[in-house]
Amino acid sequence: MNPANLFHPAVVAWFASRFETPTPAQARAWPTIQAGKHTLIAAPTGSGKTLAAFLVAIDGLIRQGLAGGLADATQVLYVSPLKALSNDIQRNLEAPLTSIREALRQRGLPDVEIRSWVRTGDTPPGERDRMRRRPPHIIVTTPESLYIWAPRPGKAAWPASVRESAR
Repeated sequence: MNPANLFHPAVVAWFASRFETPTPAQARAWPTIQAGKHTLIAAPTGSGKTLAAFLVAIDGLIRQGLAGGLADATQVLYVSPLKALSNDIQRNLEAPLTSIREALRQRGLPDVEIRSWVRTGDTPPGERDRMRRRPPHIIVTTPESLYIWAPRPGKAAWPASVRESAR
C-alpha cells in the first residue's frame, strides 16, 4: 500500500519524512476509512492505530481547505479513554499539522489552518466560549466530557459538520 495513492502530496511528504512505510494496521485501515466505511483497528500498542485514523481525517481537511471549503466547524471528534492521553494525542497532532502546512507552503499552495483542541471537564469557561465562537476542526475529548455533550432527549443533536465516520 503506497500512501501516495491515497493522500494529498503534502500529506505524503510529511509521512515520508517521518516513516519508512505504513504499518500493517495503517495499510489495511486507510482504504476503508477513506471509503467512508466504519473501521475497527485492533492492533498492538505502537502499531499506528491513532495515526491511521487521524491521517485520513487530516487529508480530508487539507483537501477541503485547498478547495476553499474548510468551514469553521468541528468535523472530527476523537474520544480518548484518559485525560492525560487526550493531551498527548492533541500534542501529537500538532507536529503533522505544522509540517503539512509547511509542505503546502513549499509547493506554493495556499495555507490551510486546521485547529485541534482538547475539551475536558477541566476546560475553563473562557476556552469553551472561544471554542464556540471559532470551533476547532478536530476535538479530542474524554468519555466523561462526551457524555455531557451527547445528544439525548431535550438536548441538541451532534453538529451536522461532525462526519458520520467520526461519530
